[in-house]
Amino acid sequence: MKISTKGRYGLRAMVDLALYSQKEQVPLTSIAQRQDISKSYLEQVFSTLRRAGLVKSTKGAQGGYMLALDPEEITVGMILRALEGDLSVVPMEDDAITNRIESYIHDNIWDKIDVKVFSFIDGISLKDIMDDYLKKDPAPMYYI
Repeated sequence: MKISTKGRYGLRAMVDLALYSQKEQVPLTSIAQRQDISKSYLEQVFSTLRRAGLVKSTKGAQGGYMLALDPEEITVGMILRALEGDLSVVPMEDDAITNRIESYIHDNIWDKIDVKVFSFIDGISLKDIMDDYLKKDPAPMYYI
């Protein structure tokens, strides 16, 4: 499994959103500035996250984005799956594996790696990241 720029930037932007949207909606421009990510790239990322039901948006002068769920309900796995799709180390081919050794390796190595990775990323919520980050950097800067 290799996480693309979309997944890495998306996770960073979601943590930023979780930190700064507790009281009000956050414009993408603010996230783009704080995270040094192109606003147009973030528009693509947030469009995908909105379709996945992880963020909600409001248009207009006072518009912006907020989390669609509480931070403790959104996991790293949910974000990465929305942005990356299948996260399997070696996805099962469409046609069933007919080679017995390959089938054995898939079931006993690749699938076991997937279980451990999925367990890890599904066990970390945005709230966990926020809490740990705020312990290390207790005063996030607010941009207006």
